[in-house]
Amino acid sequence: MSTLHHEGPTPTTHAAAAPDLPEHVVLDGTPLTVDQVVAVARHGASVEIHETALARMATSRAVIDDLAHDTVPHYGVSTGFGALARRHIPTQMRAQLQLSLVRSHAAGSGPEVETEVVRALQLLRLATLVTGHTGARPVTARTYAAMLNAGITPVVHEYGSLGCSGDLAPLAHVALAAMGEGRVRVVPTGSTNGTVEAAEALAAAGIAPLALAEKEGLALINGTDGMLGMLCLALHDLRRLLTTADVAAGLSVEALLGSDAPFAEDLVGMRPHPGQAASASNLRRILAGSPVMASHRELDDAGNPACTRVQDAYSLRCAPQVHGAARDTLEHAATVAGRELASAIDNPVVTADGRVESNGNFHGAPVAYVLDFLAIAAADLASMSERRTDRFLDVSRSEGLPAFLAHDPGVDSGHMIAQYTAAGIVSEMKRLAAPASVDSIPSSAMQEDHVSMGWSGARKLRRSVDGLTRVLAVEVLTATRALDFRAEAPAAGTGAVHDVVRAVVPGPGPDRYLAPEIEHVVQLVATGQITAAAASAVGQLD
Repeated sequence: MSTLHHEGPTPTTHAAAAPDLPEHVVLDGTPLTVDQVVAVARHGASVEIHETALARMATSRAVIDDLAHDTVPHYGVSTGFGALARRHIPTQMRAQLQLSLVRSHAAGSGPEVETEVVRALQLLRLATLVTGHTGARPVTARTYAAMLNAGITPVVHEYGSLGCSGDLAPLAHVALAAMGEGRVRVVPTGSTNGTVEAAEALAAAGIAPLALAEKEGLALINGTDGMLGMLCLALHDLRRLLTTADVAAGLSVEALLGSDAPFAEDLVGMRPHPGQAASASNLRRILAGSPVMASHRELDDAGNPACTRVQDAYSLRCAPQVHGAARDTLEHAATVAGRELASAIDNPVVTADGRVESNGNFHGAPVAYVLDFLAIAAADLASMSERRTDRFLDVSRSEGLPAFLAHDPGVDSGHMIAQYTAAGIVSEMKRLAAPASVDSIPSSAMQEDHVSMGWSGARKLRRSVDGLTRVLAVEVLTATRALDFRAEAPAAGTGAVHDVVRAVVPGPGPDRYLAPEIEHVVQLVATGQITAAAASAVGQLD
């Protein structure tokens, strides 16, 4: 995950261990999974190209070689590109054409994007190459695989993609490095070193620089791999954060003496959204058997315990509805990602029956939309979480807790400014939720007159994912502190979370330097230790 104002090449902020991710990925032309993308991009899993994929590439390359000798112009093979597509390029100039294409399109600007993002787009472009639909040579695919395995990560910049015709500038910087030009980072073990010349890094790894043949320049830059790679990384992180949001809400409901009655299965089932059901199930399990909850229950006429607090604030009572809507949005985004991972995006493409056809599959709209949807969902989750945090600090709403959870209110400020931090992040996330995909700006002399802005949507989503991580961490930190002020013991699930937080952050006391404590809990959230602690006590959470 990126930080809110990341300007360096750090491979990933808060990178978690990867016990369930593959260490080796074989590319055979079948769709990659999100987990495989994350394993290679974030955790350095190695890649291998299956021989059947290389054979398929050789077959489609033969089609391109035949067209290269045809007297009839063919787009991308013997013509210029974009608005210059009507110019026929003579044979002796075609190597220069490919070189010029990559050099001119490697025009990014601004800070470097994260190593994991670059590795993801490298992998996804390679995955398209091995489908055999691009007409690229097997040696080109082997070069990309070798760069990934050697930890050679081209320097790619923040700005340069409009999301149509694909992520042109970011992919061009990768292609440029494969040709031995530009600068790269060599990160074989996850540590970050300074940049070096691409030619130097390739030579050190025993990789020969590519000399591109006809159409290969287009094949290497005409994809939506950057935005898709960032979508895959966000999906992986948001799945964990959605479960964490349920855990955090459970902590808050318990510590604020709220009611778990609205989470009952039959009530939730009256509105049969699957995400809502999953979230409510998590909350029931997390709160099961809570002595804190039992302390404010009364017996009904039948002798069954019933909580009199049936009208909790929406941030408590409606958590399954909001968290569930975010879950369902995530599932829609995952469906789109799965379709994209099964796609071969290039223009023109080589079809199964040997035709070379122009198309519009490089337009990033399908990915751009869901990137924006996820940013909206993340902002709303964070907004609800911050409202729960705020309730702990207000004596009129906190059910008997000290003002701001302070040791000595007035002398101490407790978590007053921790809530400010969460509020500031939420405000930023609301701005980031403004969709990028509704914008379009024409380019290439009006040939490319409608673009997706998917890369921009992906960049802001990364900041939103980081922001949600931090806002949830503040809620967990605050809720566990509040539990320490309650006389009764917490539930098994919330108690396990309390204990894992206490292992890195001490309990209530006079004011301390708070920023490191927030960061400790940020790491617990980001690495999945919060959800793992709850699951260790109540079983696997959805």
